[in-house]
Amino acid sequence: MNMPLPDPYAIALADIDVSDPELYRTDSWRPYFARLRNEDPVHWSENDQFGGFWSITRFQDIVTVDKSHELFSSEPAITIGDYGDDLPVRQFIAMDPPLHDIQRKAVQGVVAPRNLADLEALIRSRVGNMLDDLPVGEPFNWVERVSINLTTQMLATIFDFPFEDRAKLPYWSDMATSLPEIAGGDGDNDERTRALTECLETFTRLWHERKNNPPGTMDLISLLATNPDTAGMVDDPLEYLGNLVLLIVGGNDTTRNSITGGVVALNEHPEELNKLRENPSLVGSMVSEIIRWQTPLMHMRRIATQDVQLGGKTIREGDKVVMWYLSGNHDESAIDSPNAFIIDRDNPRYHLSFGFGIHRCMGNRLGEMQLRILWEEILQRFSDVQMIGKPQRVQSNFVRG
Repeated sequence: MNMPLPDPYAIALADIDVSDPELYRTDSWRPYFARLRNEDPVHWSENDQFGGFWSITRFQDIVTVDKSHELFSSEPAITIGDYGDDLPVRQFIAMDPPLHDIQRKAVQGVVAPRNLADLEALIRSRVGNMLDDLPVGEPFNWVERVSINLTTQMLATIFDFPFEDRAKLPYWSDMATSLPEIAGGDGDNDERTRALTECLETFTRLWHERKNNPPGTMDLISLLATNPDTAGMVDDPLEYLGNLVLLIVGGNDTTRNSITGGVVALNEHPEELNKLRENPSLVGSMVSEIIRWQTPLMHMRRIATQDVQLGGKTIREGDKVVMWYLSGNHDESAIDSPNAFIIDRDNPRYHLSFGFGIHRCMGNRLGEMQLRILWEEILQRFSDVQMIGKPQRVQSNFVRG
């Protein structure tokens, strides 16, 4: 049985530990971060699960850390905990230059503007079919019928993954970050190992089927297999698996949970839905506001490469430094009324959800495009999407799902 969370203002500042996944499962995190931002924005805490780590909670401090990859390394992991002893994967988001730049460049063509333009009509057709198939006036599970459905179809397309087997992709994504020692999850180690082993075996077959494809074939596996800089990745299973997991999670969890988060936000702020109905051209700015308000990945971790001064504190070489994007996106010193959901903000793209610097989200435009098309098509069909149950939230300090 889960113990009740303490009042963040009734405990010692040193005892505040924002890595506790219960804060996010119960959606109770706001006052904890508010106290840290106000009283101790560069905050040291430690626990048995993750050891000691610094929590960076203000917007501008997070930007400073994120842009300073020479001072704050992303190796060997981007979650508070490491990736587990059973499958210690490596992935380019958790690498420093030059290897990071080489591997990222190999796959970024899939989200280049020309390719996104080609994908738009396909996404719109799928969204239309999916929405037309929804029951009207009856309860259904939005996460399964819409959020997972749309993003899984998109993942299958950019991987050129067998469409009939696409349900495996979100399952593998969920398993990747599920363990307690990675992000405070409630997953099972043996189940995760079986799932990711199946993932690796499946994609290894696909690699060998595609390694002789013409260069520039626009699916993620062909791009890796035919690029001279990454053509040997399949021979390093932990690196190949790590990058598969990165691309699957990046293409699934972020957009999927923003799709659901938008429904929650509009139900909690019905005046914003009225604005949207009266002015559908606000869809674009609303998409940015959803991504800020939801913050689908709540943190990223770094390791200090040398002693660094930040916020009046000395961060020692080797210390873990956790950038809490969720807190920065709700920082009153950076964003007006940050706890409110406002779809016509003056600068809606001013948020942390995509990160900054060399690790800025590669697929941000694809995610935004899926959300934009979805809401454009919803407005063509429905007066509203009514939330009739309380959202059940994921146990994780990393994925806000």
